[in-house]
Amino acid sequence: MHTQRPATLKDAVGLVGIFSRELRSEAPAMQGELRDAAAELEELGFGAIWLGGSSSVHHAVHLAEATDRIVLATGILNIWHEAAETVAEQRAALEHTHPDRFLLGLGASHAQLARNYQRPYSTMVEYLNALDSATTPVPAQTRILAALGPRMLRLARDRAVGAHPYLVTPEYIEQARHILGDAALLAPEVTVVLESEARRARETARHFLDYYLRLPNYAANLRRLGFSDDDLTGGGSDVLVDSLVVWGTDDAISARLAEFHSAGADHLALQLITAEQNEAPPRAQWRRLADLTTRSKAQHGI
Repeated sequence: MHTQRPATLKDAVGLVGIFSRELRSEAPAMQGELRDAAAELEELGFGAIWLGGSSSVHHAVHLAEATDRIVLATGILNIWHEAAETVAEQRAALEHTHPDRFLLGLGASHAQLARNYQRPYSTMVEYLNALDSATTPVPAQTRILAALGPRMLRLARDRAVGAHPYLVTPEYIEQARHILGDAALLAPEVTVVLESEARRARETARHFLDYYLRLPNYAANLRRLGFSDDDLTGGGSDVLVDSLVVWGTDDAISARLAEFHSAGADHLALQLITAEQNEAPPRAQWRRLADLTTRSKAQHGI
């Protein structure tokens, strides 16, 4: 039976996807589980899988083989670690085998995590130029940038399909949408803790946030949003935690997700955080999250 392809990337990714470091695992013993998990995410109705943790094109290949339609995206490929020509070749091979299934997410990373880090904006421009001039060029509409600041957001608008910001608030989404305009895809990562008790939820969130709040790029963006240095210490103040991480009752979580859409996000890349440190995909929690996103759509008219 022929399945009609979505008209645009926005249609293809839909309103919600899953952001997962687990699904980019290279452990041989995990590959069957990862394929099964990806197939289930597709069945649950998620529109995209964002492969977290400095992912590469090759991480998407086995998941594309296990699924039929879900979009697979790097979230985010580190431009300091992989040559543009090689990335373009790998992307072309995947596109040939699985057409219209892959979105190349690109990021300039952080000084602490990249070799020879300097001039991140100019380096991103050079990288995009190299993708344009590669033997197998990467079309702008098949790449998305991990943009945070206004300058990188404008680059995402002009040289890519849009922006995939990380660790942001609904207030940030409003500002980013103003810069991007209506046509660009705005697909933020949104962190979720399925916990309604405040102390436990914030403890889990702070354990996750503490690392990121030490990275200057994220800290600078949060300061632009009005948070103080005190908000950024100790894993984040209650106000900061509650702004960046969605938690609470089922109704509260549904309402918070709706806030990101109402602020201007086209698609939410939902990253589920749990108190347990487990390398296996949290499939039971993803099923619950699928129910919550369905409820959010129904209750808030999204």
